[in-house]
Amino acid sequence: MNGIIVIDKPKGKTSHDMVYAVRRLTGVKKVGHTGTLDPMATGVLPICIGSAAKAADMLTLSDKRYIAEFTLGKSTDTQDAQGKVTEERDVRCSEDEIREAVMSFVGEIEQVPPMYSALKRNGKKLYEFARQGIEVERAPRKVNIYSIDIIEIDLPRVRIDVSCSKGVYIRTLCADIGEKLGALAYMSELRRIKSGMFSIDESYTEAQLETLRADGGLEDAVIPVDRLFNDLPRITLNEKQKKSVTNGVRMTYKGAENERYRVYDKDGAFLCVSKITDGRLTLEKSFWS
Repeated sequence: MNGIIVIDKPKGKTSHDMVYAVRRLTGVKKVGHTGTLDPMATGVLPICIGSAAKAADMLTLSDKRYIAEFTLGKSTDTQDAQGKVTEERDVRCSEDEIREAVMSFVGEIEQVPPMYSALKRNGKKLYEFARQGIEVERAPRKVNIYSIDIIEIDLPRVRIDVSCSKGVYIRTLCADIGEKLGALAYMSELRRIKSGMFSIDESYTEAQLETLRADGGLEDAVIPVDRLFNDLPRITLNEKQKKSVTNGVRMTYKGAENERYRVYDKDGAFLCVSKITDGRLTLEKSFWS
């Protein structure tokens, strides 16, 4: 079994928990997720199976969309509801002030990664330092917030719909909004509804996958890996050309220089992504079994 299953991760489970679940359900050992989703968060987590695991890094780099809720008036050491409250303030801001503060974060911004994160410093994860009470200096990183829509303001809670680039920490965004308002804030809910091209509408809960497996229909949940490359032109190789490509030969091929292609064999099996370099079809990433 090769492809991608989009999991609707439940609250309280880690991304690795879902990898183990898919490994158990499919019987495939080579399984990997596409970027950590915090235990308190729910929603879209694409899981790559078999040869599709080679594409995991591409999904990690994709844009995301979230429905988030932040609560004003308190800050926590983890910037979310699972942390220890570190400070409290009165919430005296108006709805107009909240809207103005939220919208000020749309565009390219600099964000300091939180201490409770899996980023590494000297081979050690930041959250390991944080649990020891050690604060490590972190350089701000440029990230993009494409849009923020305010769904509801019901003080002290505010719900927002955020579309953003890779690398954005939504809990840090919530804390930064609270800081700008002078009221503090922590992220109280988070649901990812889109990761790259995959949406919550095509996701499955673990229970739904269990039912599919029991009915012999688990493969119906598996998305072919070549869907990731639907924007690339498709080429089909004859048997001789296939042999060359799968043996690592840079094959002469008429095509646009620097153009990338989805490559298939004559039976329609997806083989790889290749690029025309100096007039030759050059392998970028293989997906044949």
